Amino acid sequence: MAGHSKWANIKHRKGAQDAKRAKVFTPIIRDIMVACRSGGGDPNMNASLRTVLANAKSVNMPKDVIERAIKRGTGEIKGEDYVERTYEGYASGGVAVIVKALTDNGTRTVTNVRTAFNKNGGNMGNDGAVAWMFKEEGFLYYPKDIGEEDDVMEKAIEAGADDFVAEEEGYRISTSVEDFGTVRDALAEIYGKAEEGDLTYTPTQTQEVTDLETAQKVMKVVAALEDDDDVQEAISNMDISDELAEQL
Repeated sequence: MAGHSKWANIKHRKGAQDAKRAKVFTPIIRDIMVACRSGGGDPNMNASLRTVLANAKSVNMPKDVIERAIKRGTGEIKGEDYVERTYEGYASGGVAVIVKALTDNGTRTVTNVRTAFNKNGGNMGNDGAVAWMFKEEGFLYYPKDIGEEDDVMEKAIEAGADDFVAEEEGYRISTSVEDFGTVRDALAEIYGKAEEGDLTYTPTQTQEVTDLETAQKVMKVVAALEDDDDVQEAISNMDISDELAEQL
């Protein structure tokens, strides 16, 4: 739909900038602990842990920090108990927002999420309010200079990708949650590490926004949510034109 290509590029640039923040280690440590608690501390037997460890290495997390996080996750040493949470709500213009969080204090996090919605023109909903408009999947993003579109698409499909989209500045590759690690590793052997790669929620139904004021209000809610340390990602189903995205 109109605007998705430009909007994806804006999101990717933001992700690259966010990776430079000093607090980047904290959510990865939490991810390691959660992955170990659910699937064990052996990355060969735990696909989720392999994904998180790849992220840790990409930001040069020290080996001893990684090892401590694994031991905390498996219970070898005591540590805070982090759990994954998903919250839902609406921003201006009927735009749906789904929030991924990792927290050791659910009461604190839900209060902060509700406040972010309420103070920025949105409202938090109950479980299931907007989740039906999204699907969870894996995604990888490569810049276009890695190769010709047809060649990259062929390699992605052969590796097990579900979808391939050539955008203005790069290639977005979608996978099922189960196949994400396999596709990521196969393409990394050919093209190197993806510029971005993670599990995320993708809108299956979008809400068109045609005026700048409403789009800015939506982004204000998303920004307020993502400023919270417990929030990993806030995804909206806003659909805007390339021209409106440029203004943002």
